Amino acid sequence: MKYKIKHSTTYQYSDFVTLCQNQARLTPKTNRGQICHSSRIDIVPPANYQQQFTDYFNNKVTVFEISTQYKTLNVTVTSEVELLVTAKKDLENLDMPWHKVRDLLATPNSKELLKTSEFILASPLTPIEEGIKDYALISFTAEEKLISACKDLMARIFHDFKYDPGFSTISTPLSVVFAQKRGVCQDFAHFALACLRSIGLAGRYVSGYIETLPPEGEEKLEGADATHAWFSVFLPSFGWVDFDPTNNVLPSEQHITLAVGRDFSDVSPLKGVVFGGGNSLLDVAVDMIRLE
Repeated sequence: MKYKIKHSTTYQYSDFVTLCQNQARLTPKTNRGQICHSSRIDIVPPANYQQQFTDYFNNKVTVFEISTQYKTLNVTVTSEVELLVTAKKDLENLDMPWHKVRDLLATPNSKELLKTSEFILASPLTPIEEGIKDYALISFTAEEKLISACKDLMARIFHDFKYDPGFSTISTPLSVVFAQKRGVCQDFAHFALACLRSIGLAGRYVSGYIETLPPEGEEKLEGADATHAWFSVFLPSFGWVDFDPTNNVLPSEQHITLAVGRDFSDVSPLKGVVFGGGNSLLDVAVDMIRLE
C-alpha cells in the first residue's frame, strides 16, 4: 500500500514575528515496515537558513530559521510512503517470556541490547507513578510471553481509559491521566510506556499518522486524517513491535511512522522559539491519500 501524505501546519500571530528558529520532525522514517520514497518541505515565508540532520534516535530533522518579519507561518510537508507487509508469523515464533526479556535488558551483552536498555529508564513525560507497576503486572503475569502480555495491556488501556480530546494537554501529569482514566493518544502511549518501564522492559514512543475512513457512502473530508501516537516494545531477535492502545490494534496498513524517542518531547513534529508574535493560533491538517 502506498500513500501520499500532506501535513500542513499554520501559525497565525497577532503581531509580527521578527525571528524564529525551528526543528521539524516531519519526514517519515524508512524501516522494516515502510519505505519513504520522497519527502519535501515547503516553508512560507521562505527560510533564510535550512538544513537537515539525523538525531540521536535516527529521526530526520529539518532545522530552519526565518529572520524576515511575518504574521503567518505555514510549514507543509508532502511525502510518499510505501507500507510493507511484515512477517507476523516470525513475531509469534520469536516471542518469549517477558521476564526473560527483562533479564536480558538488565545485563546487556551486546551493542543492540546496550542501546535498547536506555528505553528502560523513566523519561520526563513517563515518570513511574505510584500504582503503575501494579497496573502493569495484571497483564505481565509470571509466565506470560511478552507479545501476548503487551496485547493484553493495550486492550486494557483501550477499555479502561476514555478518549477525551478536551481533557489533557502535553503538560498534564501522567498521574492525573492515570487517576482520571482519560486522555488522548499521546497520554495512552505515555501510560503504556510507564507500565513497561516500571517492570524493566524497553518501550519507545512512536509519532506518526493514522488514516481515517469516512462513514460508508460519504466522501472523505480534506484534512481529516490525523497525527497519532502509539508505543513499541523491544523483543530480542525480532526488534521493535508496535501497539496502538487508542484503537486496540497492532499498527499495520493505516499507520505511518514519523519519529521515535523516549516520549513526546523527543519527537515533537514542529518546535522552536519565536521572537515577538503576540498571541497565536495553530491549525494542523493532514491528508493521507491512497495511491494504490
